[in-house]
Amino acid sequence: MCSHLTGKMRDESQAAKLPPLVCFCHLRWNFVYQRPQHLMTQWGESGPVYFFEEPVFSNVGGTTLAVTEGGRGVRVLTPTLPHGLTEQEIVEAQRSLVGDYLKIEGISNFVAWYYTPMALRFSSHLKPIVTVYDCMDELSAFQGAPPEMLKQEQHLFELADVVFAGGKSLYESKRRQHANVHLFPSSIDKAHFARGRQPLSNPPDQQSIAQPRIGFYGVLDERLDIELMQQLAALRPDWHFVLLGPVVKIRQEDLPHAPNLHYLGSKSYADLPQYLANWDVAILPFARNAATRFISPTKTPEYLAAGKPVISTPIQDVVQPYGEMGLVRIAENSEQFVEAIAASLQPIEPAHDRRVNAFLAEMSWNKTFSGMLKEINKCGPGVAVSSVLTGPPGTIRGNVANV
Repeated sequence: MCSHLTGKMRDESQAAKLPPLVCFCHLRWNFVYQRPQHLMTQWGESGPVYFFEEPVFSNVGGTTLAVTEGGRGVRVLTPTLPHGLTEQEIVEAQRSLVGDYLKIEGISNFVAWYYTPMALRFSSHLKPIVTVYDCMDELSAFQGAPPEMLKQEQHLFELADVVFAGGKSLYESKRRQHANVHLFPSSIDKAHFARGRQPLSNPPDQQSIAQPRIGFYGVLDERLDIELMQQLAALRPDWHFVLLGPVVKIRQEDLPHAPNLHYLGSKSYADLPQYLANWDVAILPFARNAATRFISPTKTPEYLAAGKPVISTPIQDVVQPYGEMGLVRIAENSEQFVEAIAASLQPIEPAHDRRVNAFLAEMSWNKTFSGMLKEINKCGPGVAVSSVLTGPPGTIRGNVANV
């Protein structure tokens, strides 16, 4: 599938450059700072990145493409469309916008990098030198997923030269659907989150919350076990549960409310260590449903890097390897969760810290990106990884919370 890449990826005399990359993503650049942002800024340090977002709609003006700088070589492209368009008109408008932009800017011999198969509806006519599908979630299982998601994903499998899976469960599912699938779990900025091990000032909106503080950051959506949080708050009214992140796809009133449940909203990526530093325990209170079957939470190693004891519901990619290695406590229900929190409030044993540090030692976004680039390079000659990856690992990027 990769033969068309030969001789096009780059000139060997330009060993420090990568070709342009056009990324099609279902997540907005400035919504949450996570896997797409980490990887796109890695590419952007050696080659231009054009990050094509989903459209926004307006009552003013016609069809336009807003172009903003995302930093570190990333340009964010946001279609603005008028209200009232049919679904087909929305697709056609995006096809025209992306095609015209690439033509006007003279962008050719580019890599196409997909996070959402639905973008094929308006981009399948493009002729990239290589097509990457970075599958970070099973989007078809999410609440409100388009009915044609699976059909479009199958089309993307047919077009993709290489597929990356963001977790072991996803890998096991997708490797049966494509001949060139590779496991690349999301990584971590260790130096950034390790700041949570230091005494840091308590953020103003958390200062009045008594201890012990049990914290979670993440998008509050159908993946959150609402019943579990309600039960925990009721079982231990003397413990305080802090939840950071935007409420998406569920109603604010559907969240449980109690004097010891504190919703502090979205926080910047840069500020997360400050909140973590002032928590006693970090939790992963995920429901067990279709939306969480294949998730591999990036916050698991982030919590550990901050030196926090971690408790999770039995999400497969947390159980293996974190639970099996004794790095994270796994709790099946609210009673087990309470027991695990109580145990976690005791001083952490030095042996546990050593195991955590040894596990995290080899993790970095730099290493993840390097591995991906090597696999892309196998689709044809030309990407000299050693000369591209010159930046230090663990660099803090962006200003939006990684939730």
